Order: sequence, then C-alpha cells, then structure tokens
Amino acid sequence: MDSSEENHFNEASIWSEVKTSLSGTDKDFTKGSIGRAILVLSIPMVLEMLMESIFAIVDIIFVSKLGADAIATVGFTESLITLIYAIAIGFAMATTAVVARRFGEKDFDTASITAVQAILVALTISVIIAVLGGSFSPLLLSLMGAEEQLISKFSVYTTIMFSTNFVIMLIFVINAVFRGAGDANIAMRTLVIANGINIILDPLLIFGLWVFPEMGIAGAAVATSIGRGIGVGYQCYKLFDGKTRINLLKRHLVLRWDIMFNLIKVSLGGIFQFIIATSSWVFLVKIIAVFGSVSVAGYTVAVRILVFSILPSWGMSNAAATLVGQNLGADQPERAEKSTWIAAFANMVFLGLVSILFFTNAEFLIALISKDPAIIEIGGKCLRIMSYGYLAYAFGMVIIQAFNGAGDTLTPTLINLVCFWIIEIPLAYLLAMKFGFAEEGVFYSIVISETLLGIIGFILFKRGKWKTIKV
Repeated sequence: MDSSEENHFNEASIWSEVKTSLSGTDKDFTKGSIGRAILVLSIPMVLEMLMESIFAIVDIIFVSKLGADAIATVGFTESLITLIYAIAIGFAMATTAVVARRFGEKDFDTASITAVQAILVALTISVIIAVLGGSFSPLLLSLMGAEEQLISKFSVYTTIMFSTNFVIMLIFVINAVFRGAGDANIAMRTLVIANGINIILDPLLIFGLWVFPEMGIAGAAVATSIGRGIGVGYQCYKLFDGKTRINLLKRHLVLRWDIMFNLIKVSLGGIFQFIIATSSWVFLVKIIAVFGSVSVAGYTVAVRILVFSILPSWGMSNAAATLVGQNLGADQPERAEKSTWIAAFANMVFLGLVSILFFTNAEFLIALISKDPAIIEIGGKCLRIMSYGYLAYAFGMVIIQAFNGAGDTLTPTLINLVCFWIIEIPLAYLLAMKFGFAEEGVFYSIVISETLLGIIGFILFKRGKWKTIKV
C-alpha cells in the first residue's frame, strides 16, 4: 500500500470511528487502541458538555436584555445552584465509577441495578433541596449580598431554579450511568434535546412572544427547567428501550440497600470534593458583590463564556474517567494510566488554543452578550486574566476526573480543600479588599489556585495509589 492509499485508509478509519461514537457502539474499551477509545468516548462527551454550556450562554444572552440587576440575579443564583451541581456531579462521579467497574467485570445485571439505585437516591436528595431552597430563596440572595431591589424584583428566578432542581440532579446522574456503560452518545443526545427546547422557549417566555405570556426573568428559569425535564424523559425512555449498552428490565427495578449504600459511600468523597470546589465560588461572588451589581454582572457574563469553553473539556475528562474505571475493572492499571496522560495532553492543546482566543478578544466576546460599557470593561478583565490559567485548568480537570473514575474521591477532595479554601478564598479577600486590586484580585486568586491544583494533582497521580482502590 503506497502512502496516499495508507492516508486515505487512516482518514476513512478515523471517520468511521467518529460516526461510531455518535451513533453508539458495543466497543470494549479495555482493549485495542487507547487513542481510538478516547476518540470514540470523548466526541459525544465533548458535545454533551458543549450542550450543557449552551444552557449558560443562551440564558444570559436573553436575560441581559433585562438589565444589570437581572444578570446579577443569574450570577447570584448560579453561585447558589453550584452547590446542587456539586451534589449532582459528586454523586454522578460515583455512579460512573461503579457502573464502569461493573462493565469492566462484565457484570451487566448489577450495572443495571446500580443505575436504578442511583436514580432513587438522586430523587430523594432533590426533594429535600426543593423544599428548603424554594422556601428560602430571598433569604439566600440576601446572604449573598444582593441588594433589596434586586431581591424583590428577581428572586422568583432563584425560587424556580431551586424548586425544579430534580431535573438537574437526574440529567447528571442518568447521563453518568450512560457514560459509565460507554454509551456517551445517549448523554450527548439528551442535552441536544434539552438545549433545543430551552433555546426555543427562552425568548418566547421571557419576552411574551406569540401566544406565550411575558414572564421576564422567570421565563428563563421555566424554559431551562422544561428543557431539562424533556431531556430527562428521553433518558428514561432510552434506559428501557433495549437498544443501549445499559438496559433496564423489570427484574432490575428493586431496592438494593447494599448497592445504594455503596454508591452513597463512594459518592460522599466526590460530593464533598465538589462542594468544596463550588462553594468557594459562593464566597468569591460575595466578595465581588461588595463592588456592586455591575461588578457581579461583568463577572457573571465572563464566567458564562468561560464555562462555555471549559465544559467541552470536561467531556474529554469524563472520557478519561470511563477508561480508568473500565480498565481497572479489567485489571489493566497501566492502560488506565496511559489513557489519562493521552487525554490530558489533548485537553491542554485544546484549551491552550482557547486561551489565545480569549486573551486577544476578551472585550469583543463580552460585548456579544452585553452592550453596557461598564460590564464589558469588568468582564473583559476577568476573561483575559482567567485565560492565563487555561493550561493548568486543562491538565487539572483530567487528573481529577481520573482519580474519580478510579473511585478515589478522597484525593481530589483534599486537593480541592487546599487549593480552594486554604489558598483561593483567603487570597481573593486579601488581593481584593486589602491590597486594592478590587475585582481583579478575585480573578487572579482563581488562576493561582487552579495552577496549584494541577501541580499537586500531577504529583499525587504519579504515585499511583489510585490503582489500588476498590469500589
């Protein structure tokens, strides 16, 4: 075969893998090419997380038309909702790890029973959050430092988001089941559906277009919740339709306290890990709130753009987590480690290119969402400063997810505790309030702490203790 024929063969083979990853596959990820395994898993996972990040961008684009206070409300609410994300992601990580391990062991029935237990736990947690968060939303906004006018006018957004949190919990947890089984394409399709509904409903419900009522900022919350709710309906359908790697049958619909408690035990470290990470954002927003609603709005717009770029990288990180879990289940720890290094390098290349784009076009990107000069100035500074740490973000998120995929949630928890609570929060306060850097002090503290996270993660991952974890 000459070189031109070989290149054509390779291109055809790669395109075949791309189509396979998007349509679904029964591929065994514990053998064969690691690069191809990462490609097949990461494409739908990257697209899945891209769809999740579109939620953030679409909402803020339409809400920005309602003014700085409305944008700030979304910012305050998202900071509070990150605690729900922490629980959802932490429990989802445990679900992925356990399901992936069972698939690596070829114990498919137990994997399906595990999925049922995960859904039951997620529903129970979400009911508790809905009652507490929905009832005390104005108080929570007040504790965050929101102004009274903002609370009285826009707190309905926060109330709706808390009251419908079950769709957030379920969409994360059920997608984690599909990812653990190696069926990432279903998770991707779920968020395509959810986003499509959200994009259509957002302008209709916010501005009262056509036959729809004008709901203002409440319309954004309702649109998001309906979109996610329909996505959850699709997930449930796919769990039972018999056409995916994970297939729920009547015999799987049982209460298994041993599996449920094992999931909770494995997830506690992950939940605490992500609560530590995400609750730090609550304190950062509280510090920024000292400088007014415009500062919070600028920060909120910048963070939404940052999330848009980073969430696809979480998709590649999730691919690494699945490969680590399945290969450890197949007793191939060296293959699990090699998968992590390859995914980390690819992620660093991607986010390195994104950082160049953000550094050179910060104000332009902010202006695509808000035309307020003050918001553009603050948001532009945030975006440019944050871009300094993108290589560290890329590496750190893959390493953290690799630990989680192995079921070692304690190590990332300790890393987060050091980087976000011992370093980031005190440093943000000192730089912003004591040394006169104002909002920029908070932005720099994030870059420094995330860089430190990547360095510590590298050292601990190389030690290899995660290879001995049992789940």
